[in-house]
Amino acid sequence: MKNILIIGCGLLGSSLVRGISKKKIAKKIFIFEKSKSNISKIKKLKLPGIITKSLENGVINSDLIIFCTPMSEYKKLILKINNFISPKKLITDIGSSKIESSKIIAKFLKKGIHWTRSHPITGSEVSGPEHGKYNMFEGKWCVLIKDKNTNSKHLKLINSFWKKLGSKTVIMNSEKHDKIFSITSHLPHLVAYNLVKSAQDFEKILKINLIKYSAGGLRDFSRIAASNEIMWRDIFFDNKTHIIKAIDLFIKNLRFFKKDIKNKKNKSILKKLSKTKRVRKQIIKLKQDIDKPDFGRN
Repeated sequence: MKNILIIGCGLLGSSLVRGISKKKIAKKIFIFEKSKSNISKIKKLKLPGIITKSLENGVINSDLIIFCTPMSEYKKLILKINNFISPKKLITDIGSSKIESSKIIAKFLKKGIHWTRSHPITGSEVSGPEHGKYNMFEGKWCVLIKDKNTNSKHLKLINSFWKKLGSKTVIMNSEKHDKIFSITSHLPHLVAYNLVKSAQDFEKILKINLIKYSAGGLRDFSRIAASNEIMWRDIFFDNKTHIIKAIDLFIKNLRFFKKDIKNKKNKSILKKLSKTKRVRKQIIKLKQDIDKPDFGRN
């Protein structure tokens, strides 16, 4: 692979630039970024990529194009690249939901062009190119989407690309992907946003500064709730069908907890609490986190 174009150079886009350069996956890395603030940061950081003001120039001179923008930007960008994209080009993205974005791609992308969708399972609550890391994708899962119209040759090439970055890859269809991540990622973020909002509402009701008394629970949820709001709005809207089902299940279980607490159902609540503890052990066993108290904080 000679040249790669990164469209959108925030946290993950800049991590790709760093990782691709470090692993020597491409000769040249082009960066197309519309944010003046991000462009200024990219220059100060001296990231190993060539900033191009022309999307056309970046697309024409690249073998692989990676969309690292919020999903709400896809349509506008697709309509632009349609004028100069060719079937030989590899296209992928890092979007966190796939069903709705695939509809946009199918509807607006020029016929004969193949888009192989990816979802690297990594990231942080912070955003911006200054927070990117060259090893962001090492040892992390990357989901590749295979639906009926997926080009097998392109899928193999994209799979190889992520493996070169150090990712572990798995292939599934859009439906399975969105169902899984509605529970493992999307609902937890929504719960975090809602919990922090509830704390803010409680503050207003009691007229007391509660935040300075934040215990570990609120503190840890506040980290998740500090994530990029545009990105998460897009995810919530794009995967709304499965997220709504996840919310309904969450509300159902919350009612059971409420009932146990109200009626002091000792055995029932202890059973729930002990069973849910097993998930943490599974996460550590699967090396999704470290086995240190307080998440390894000093």
